[in-house]
Amino acid sequence: MQIERVGDWMQTVSGIQFFPMDPRPEEISIEDIAHHLSNLCRFTGAVRSFYSVAQHSYLVSLHVPAEFALQGLLHDATEAYLADLNRPVKHSLGLAGYREIERALEIVIMRKFRLPLMLHSTVKIADDAVLMAERRDLMSAPPGPWSTEHQAPIAMRIRPWLPEFAKKMFLSRYSALTGEVLRG
Repeated sequence: MQIERVGDWMQTVSGIQFFPMDPRPEEISIEDIAHHLSNLCRFTGAVRSFYSVAQHSYLVSLHVPAEFALQGLLHDATEAYLADLNRPVKHSLGLAGYREIERALEIVIMRKFRLPLMLHSTVKIADDAVLMAERRDLMSAPPGPWSTEHQAPIAMRIRPWLPEFAKKMFLSRYSALTGEVLRG
């Protein structure tokens, strides 16, 4: 007997049939997350050269206290299944339903990786610090102030990685943080 699922499904790179509107922990794969995020460009592509969400996530994981590094690495994991929307669109009133879908998926991902359902506050601080470094190193001069101007950028200069290297580094960081040996 087949269980009825909500919504349509997408195929992940590993071939998993994934229902974004009805996610299940057993359908979440760290390899899929790494691959999808490594091929997803930050800022809807508004960078001088390709820069992946996987590299961004890796950097965030380096700039939080060690006990929150896995949260930092996976803070944008939902984007592997839903895509990366820019902040003005994502936080607009018209996309409240999208944010509900994203939050439901985030809860499933956090449960899958045995993480707290709410990210530690240091993850948001590191996310904004990396964001400000990305603005400094990867984008044209801003035409006006950003809402994150209060946050100092990380000192490290960011040089974009190729997707294959970003995936490798993301998975390597995951293995280092969890002790899990990944296939391939």
